[in-house]
Amino acid sequence: MAKFTWHRGVMALAVVPLLALSACSSGGKTETGTSGEAGQVADTARIKIAMITHAAAGDTFWDIVRKGAETAAKKDNVDLLYSGDGDAGRQAQLVQQAIDQKVDGIAVTLAKPDALKDVVQKALAAGIPVVSFNAGEDQYKALGVMAHFGQSDKLAGVTVGKRLASEGIKHPICVIQEQGHVGLENRCAGVKENIPGSEIVYVNGADMTSVSSTVTAKLQSTPDADAIIGLGAPFTLTIVKSVKETGSKVKVASFDLNADLAAAVVDGSVDFTVDQQPYLQGYGTVDAIWAQKVGGFTVGGGQQVYTGPAVVDKTNAAEVSKFAQAGIR
Repeated sequence: MAKFTWHRGVMALAVVPLLALSACSSGGKTETGTSGEAGQVADTARIKIAMITHAAAGDTFWDIVRKGAETAAKKDNVDLLYSGDGDAGRQAQLVQQAIDQKVDGIAVTLAKPDALKDVVQKALAAGIPVVSFNAGEDQYKALGVMAHFGQSDKLAGVTVGKRLASEGIKHPICVIQEQGHVGLENRCAGVKENIPGSEIVYVNGADMTSVSSTVTAKLQSTPDADAIIGLGAPFTLTIVKSVKETGSKVKVASFDLNADLAAAVVDGSVDFTVDQQPYLQGYGTVDAIWAQKVGGFTVGGGQQVYTGPAVVDKTNAAEVSKFAQAGIR
């Protein structure tokens, strides 16, 4: 049985073998399942938890979140309803659907909290505990959410900025794939806090061809750029291709991780990345709601439970890559 220990907002997890899981849903589709293998199932009443993300189609990050959530759901005897939509209005509709289904708990990302605050209040008014994760660390308390799981995106940005500054970088380009996403904006703000010459460029993250063309044009028009930063693994890997095609000598840094990005750090295409450990986010949110339902526990004591940032570079990328290949990093 997987076990966690909670202490002053830090989570330690003993990972157990997993069975293959299906890819995450997108486009507003809700799926039911607990296909993660987590050993002995809790001897508690079966409950239903809805996990609702702002997942964009094709972003492998959310596969890892879902794998963690399904592993916890299997252990906790939970019926997990997973859904996601990159449009904040449609994400709010999915939360309302969960309320109408009278679920026992809701885990939700707050990438655009203003679009979700009213429906979150409806869930709380209906007596449904709500846990946020991944995005919204600066807003969750104001919304009355029980707990928040994730890294501080500002701290993650500061971590990247300090690392690049120590390497002599003066003019990095920070590539934001979703304008208005509070977490992504915080990441670039953290970089700029340490490197005032940082510049932001916005791309359409739903269209990788557009990401590539925009980044290529920016690199060609910005000869003094000395680094470029992707804010998610698929976007960084697309940026790497643009860097190679333009012959640019900029360093590439990243946020988040998947197996291909871990390999890129190993081969030197990417200097380093900052991992927020999404498996822990998915696992922790489900387990926190279960703990509240079966024992009235409040995980984190109302404070954020940090899952990152964790730097992955040449010193540890080969080891981390093993976990990434297993789909848990």
